[in-house]
Order: sequence, then C-alpha cells, then structure tokens
Amino acid sequence: MDVADVIGSDAEALAVAHRLASRLAAGAAQRDRERVLPPEELAAFSASGLWGISVPRAYGGAQVSNVTLAEVTAIIAAADSALAQLPQNHFYVLELLRVGGTPAQQRQFYGLALRGARFGNALSETGRRDYQRQTRLVPLPGGGWQLDGQKFYCTGAIHAQWIPVWAAREERGRDVGVLAFVPRDQPGVTVVDDWDGFGQRITSSGSARFERVHVHDEWIIPFQAAFDRPTTAGPLAQILHAAIDLGIAQGAVAAAVQQVRQHARPWIDAGVDRASDDPLTIHQFGDLAVRLRAARALIRRAGRILDDAQRAPDAASVAEASVAVAQARVLTTTVSLRAGNKLLELGGTSATPAGLGLDRYWRNARTHTLHDPVRWKYHAIGNYYLNGRLPPRHGAI
Repeated sequence: MDVADVIGSDAEALAVAHRLASRLAAGAAQRDRERVLPPEELAAFSASGLWGISVPRAYGGAQVSNVTLAEVTAIIAAADSALAQLPQNHFYVLELLRVGGTPAQQRQFYGLALRGARFGNALSETGRRDYQRQTRLVPLPGGGWQLDGQKFYCTGAIHAQWIPVWAAREERGRDVGVLAFVPRDQPGVTVVDDWDGFGQRITSSGSARFERVHVHDEWIIPFQAAFDRPTTAGPLAQILHAAIDLGIAQGAVAAAVQQVRQHARPWIDAGVDRASDDPLTIHQFGDLAVRLRAARALIRRAGRILDDAQRAPDAASVAEASVAVAQARVLTTTVSLRAGNKLLELGGTSATPAGLGLDRYWRNARTHTLHDPVRWKYHAIGNYYLNGRLPPRHGAI
C-alpha cells in the first residue's frame, strides 16, 4: 500500500489537485490509447493525499467541503477523467461509512484511507433489475460470513486494497442490503480487467467474482439503511459524477482553444486569416463559455446545499440537496457532450489524427454520462417543483 500525505485544509487540497493534474495531463492520451494505467501514476495519485480529504476531522482528515471535493474531482477529470473516476466510489464508501459505520469501523477504515488505502467497488450486477442483488452473505458456523456472487462495472476494484461489496443477507426473515469490505487479496476474490468500453478506458470497470470468501463481522456496514432514512449518501455520490463531467468539458474546451489557435484553418467565406478570428467560431466558444460557467455555478451551489444537508439531514434538506445535484448533473451531462463534439467540429480535420487522441473527450463524456440516465434527473426535478414530491432516496439521485 502506498503511503499517502495527509492534507489538512480545503486550500491545500485544491493546490495539490492542480499540481497533480499538471503531471497527469501529459500522458492522458497515451494511457487512453494503450488502455494502460502505469503503476507510478496511480501511486502518485494515492500518495498525494487526495483520497483522504473527505475523512472527518475527528478521525484525522481535512473534512473538506463538498464544494471543494467536487472541484478537486473536476480538476483531476480535466486532466484525465478516467483517473478521476477511480476514487468516486471510494468517496461514496467513505460517506456510507460516516452515516452507517460504528466508531470502531470508522477508526479502522478512515485510518486506512488516510494511510493511502484505495477502496474500489463491487456494487452492480448484470442481467437483473437494478437493486436486486444475487450476491449473498450467509453465516458461517464458526463465526463471520461467507460471500458468494459476481459483479460487473467494478470501477477501481483491480487497483484497490479493499473492495466494498453490496450484498444481501437475511435479517429477521427478510433480505437486507449491506456493504461488506473485502480485502482485494482475500482468498476467493477474483478481479478481471474485462472492461472494453470505448470511453473511460483505464477505469478497469470490469468484473469481480467472490467464491466462498470469508468476511468478518467488523467488515460489514449497513447499506440499504443509508437510504431508508434521509442521508446525504446519494447526492454525494452524484455530485462527484457531475464533477467528472464538468472536468471533461473543461478539458475539451481547453484542448479546443489550443487546436483552433494553432492548427485549425478559417473557412473560406469568413474572410479572415486565422480560425480564431472566424466570427462563427468565436460565437461557438462564447456559447461553450457560458454553459461551462453555468455548470460550474450549479455544482458549487449543489455543494453548498449538500454541506448544509450533511450538518442537519432530514427529509427536506436531503431532498433539496438531491434536486440541486440533479440540476448540476443535467447541465454537466449536456455540456460535456457538447464540448467534446465542438472540439472536433471547430478543430476541423486536423483534430482527428488518432495519435492526438482528441476524440477521447467525447468518448469519455458519452461513456460516463451513461452511468445513470439524465432523463430521470429531469423527472425528479420537475416532480419536485411541480408536484412537491421528494425524489427517491438511492445512490443514483
């Protein structure tokens, strides 16, 4: 396990993120093209201390605001959105630990996070309705539990020291969803890098199998219970997804500026010598700038509302946070796709050589924005404002 720095404040977290992003941006196109994450890049990310910035102060962390957490994520995503997605579930798990873990569990796993441990995820399963899990925990005669099941979309699991697994176990005659923290090297755990999506290529969002895996009692925290009552677990997970999309858009626009200034040719009817003086191109950049500014403002607003809800969670405050984050996700979805498309449109044919890898912004945006459908964000927002109905409580809103 890599030894990590411990970041002490929001300002330090942002400064570290900017320094790290400068390093990560240089090799982003090559990593995407080769579908390889060099160990030294991941080690640098872990050692930076950024994976521990949401740990509560009571346990030695910086407990940065959600505004800062989202901004850090966007900064990294602008450099390499696939790398930025790796800690998304890590931060989600730390929030689930905050709202549902015992003090002993919080001491253990927060301490691991501050020392550089990475938590992956094994939440999703293929071929079934969402939230119906076949992965199960059954009690063992000598104590503890046996875990069996298969998962997919296990982002970050292959690079993790611990894999939190969403599983069902029987409690009082009914199945209850829990989260089992499983060491990556525990006997019976197999993680396969079979992710072949055309975007977010180095997230290693492939499959994991758990066969007769022994799980200790102290490794299990509530999962379903985090949504049976009002908590901020769902909107926190979602604001990080919004921040990844914002970062993709920011990276695409920065690449488009460079491409148009240095390589693109003006259209013959524009009557100008440089593509950057083409009035229609200028208009398109103005449009992107407005959309980007609006998306960032919505994320910052959502982060402030989420901070308030964390301090005083109830049905109303958590619903307000979920809706605010959904609004941000709507705009970051559309602007990331638009920016990736406009980079190629305005950059022209000179933007299309495979060696440049400029298509990765659109591919990454299109892939990542499929995580949960934006059309249901509109529904939740509209139902809240039109009918006064609170959004459902789960990790996708």
